[in-house]
Amino acid sequence: MKHLLLLALFAFPLGALGTDDPPAGPQRWDSSYFSGLQRTLSAAAASDPHHAASVKFGDFPNDAIYEIVRTGDGAPELHETEADIYYIQSGSGTLLVGGSLVGASTVAPHELRNGTIQNGARFKLAAGDVLRIPANQPHQVFLDGAREITYLVVKSKGY
Repeated sequence: MKHLLLLALFAFPLGALGTDDPPAGPQRWDSSYFSGLQRTLSAAAASDPHHAASVKFGDFPNDAIYEIVRTGDGAPELHETEADIYYIQSGSGTLLVGGSLVGASTVAPHELRNGTIQNGARFKLAAGDVLRIPANQPHQVFLDGAREITYLVVKSKGY
């Protein structure tokens, strides 16, 4: 009986740890996952008042992965503790990045939105482009007449 009690005391914490830990190996999402997801998000973005839809499909201790579809311009944003890495999958637009974010509101811890970006640089966006936006850099996506832009964002956490 004493051995069973000891075994239970050691087994419970070890088993509990495994349920919240991220998978030990690589994660893979194939192209069929994205094509279905893009169709769903496009429909949602078309009826969204902010003209965007997203889904977080990977959330790990040091990074998170999102798929985003925009059918209109985005709001200015700034992440104090996360860098963003964008991979443009389809569509086109312009990224305004850098400068200073004026008149923004804190919408979550370390997350600012809205206001205006002053003295930022503009970069054209097209399918296949990859960009990295460091933490504490204001940024905003504009469609510039395009119908839609779809991109994957990897958020690198913990700055």
